Amino acid sequence: MSEPGTPAEVDKKLTSEIDDAGHRAARTVELGRRGFYLAVFIVVLLVAQALPWVGDHAGYQVLQGQGGGIPQLFAATSTGIGVLAGAVALVTRRWWVAWCCAAGGWFASVDGLLAVWSQQSAHASGAAGGGPGIGLIIAWVATIVLATMWMRTAFSRS
Repeated sequence: MSEPGTPAEVDKKLTSEIDDAGHRAARTVELGRRGFYLAVFIVVLLVAQALPWVGDHAGYQVLQGQGGGIPQLFAATSTGIGVLAGAVALVTRRWWVAWCCAAGGWFASVDGLLAVWSQQSAHASGAAGGGPGIGLIIAWVATIVLATMWMRTAFSRS
């Protein structure tokens, strides 16, 4: 049976364990109820991929290159940041991933604005699409909501 050590050694070990726990807690964010809503909007973003975005092309088809470059950029950023990075942030609860989701979400939101705009003015240039599809609108709104929620989450760490 080993001896616990001197009181100074025990204090040093406890202090080290408490400091380690504090460092681990400082690197994570507490999602609480917000985590559920984030997951719901990630699913909404996934469902929007199956709906029409550009003409008869669904979001996943736009992601594969059909329907124009600007909507494809939005499909890539909303899927990459909104879905993939969002899922990583939900699972790991890392503060820096939440910040990546917040910043990337706002970038994707601007891409969404440009994608909607490109479909509203597509008839002028003869490009694909006669207006934004319902999936594109839903994906854009979901991306804005996700970016807002991730920003609030990233700023919630004190």
